[in-house]
Amino acid sequence: MTRISRLAVTALVLFLASVAVHAHRDATGIVKQRMDAMTAMGDAMKALRAMMRGTQAYEGERVKGYAGAIARHAGEEMTALFPEGSLNHPTRAKPAIWTDWDRFAESARQLAMYADALASAAFDEPARVRGGGRSSGGDVAVETKRGSGPRGFTGMAPDALFERLRQTCSDCHRGFRTKK
Repeated sequence: MTRISRLAVTALVLFLASVAVHAHRDATGIVKQRMDAMTAMGDAMKALRAMMRGTQAYEGERVKGYAGAIARHAGEEMTALFPEGSLNHPTRAKPAIWTDWDRFAESARQLAMYADALASAAFDEPARVRGGGRSSGGDVAVETKRGSGPRGFTGMAPDALFERLRQTCSDCHRGFRTKK
């Protein structure tokens, strides 16, 4: 990458970061609380993605910590941050959250479930490390070294669990969050 390209990428990253900081600065009350929680989960997902894709070394302790951070903000903790009608600026929440509450609450529950499972499997080797390539995260469980995992996820590799976690986030964002 040329020096000019690196400078352009750096400038873009700094600009996007300042936009996010500005939006959070204008938020208050429950909207700020949930924006902060979503930012914490997003930061954890970025770090996990780098390890799952192999662009950073896989470290079980860090995977467990990041997955735990997501789990702490998911489930009932997440739904509590969305009292009906809390659409104050600068929220990106869609009214669909309250018109399809059961689906939203189920997404929050699944997020907690997958994050807990990933935290439990954090010290297992990802499929890509064992030579299995990148895990698809589909319905087929990939055997792990220890075979740990709660709630029906025994035997799933961390990268397969991460893929389910990522898909849950993506589905929820598509249905319940406005685009920037």
